[in-house]
Amino acid sequence: MTAAPPAQPKIYHILHVDRLASVIADGGLFSDARMSQRAGAGTTIGMTDIKARRLALPVDCRPGTHVGDYVPFYFCPRSVMLFLIYKANHPNLTYRGGQVPIITLEADLHEVVAHAEAAGQAWAFSLANAGAYYTAFRADLAQLHEINWAAVGATNFQSADIKEGKQAEFLMHGSFPWSLVRRIGVRTNQVQAAVAKHLESAAHKPGVQVRLDWYY
Repeated sequence: MTAAPPAQPKIYHILHVDRLASVIADGGLFSDARMSQRAGAGTTIGMTDIKARRLALPVDCRPGTHVGDYVPFYFCPRSVMLFLIYKANHPNLTYRGGQVPIITLEADLHEVVAHAEAAGQAWAFSLANAGAYYTAFRADLAQLHEINWAAVGATNFQSADIKEGKQAEFLMHGSFPWSLVRRIGVRTNQVQAAVAKHLESAAHKPGVQVRLDWYY
């Protein structure tokens, strides 16, 4: 029996700290589909082959859209993707700079969905890795219990079932407003200082915390 959804679920997006200035300047995050049409600034940490596949994978509960049309978030900060970045030995991972320069953006799921629905912006969530061909998608918060929340919170994901469940994603179509970021987690004091410097000129300034529990 899986765990029940948290009362106030949070969602998390990771990026290299050298991308933060452009995110703030742009007013938010863009989907891979949009980023492929413009010159992106900063270091890309994702796997190129998976990004390409996601551009073609349909989100069946939102007809006519594909995974790559959405900005992706995980339901936990200590994601499987972050672990791959930490280990830096996956053959398809181009980025080899480790987890220290990676910052974690946190937002509130219910606040994000309310914003999206008011703006007429599509959203969805997957029950496993949204980049896999077999993944199921949902677009109703009443179905949040279908996520394997025990897997999402697991620290040991050697089991294939746990690994898949932990990779459940929240997806926001097109773009994600910077104003919805509520907190930024970092691995070190040095990165915290770098983030604080970027926030000096930003209209919206989320709190920045060193969160070792968000990292490996």
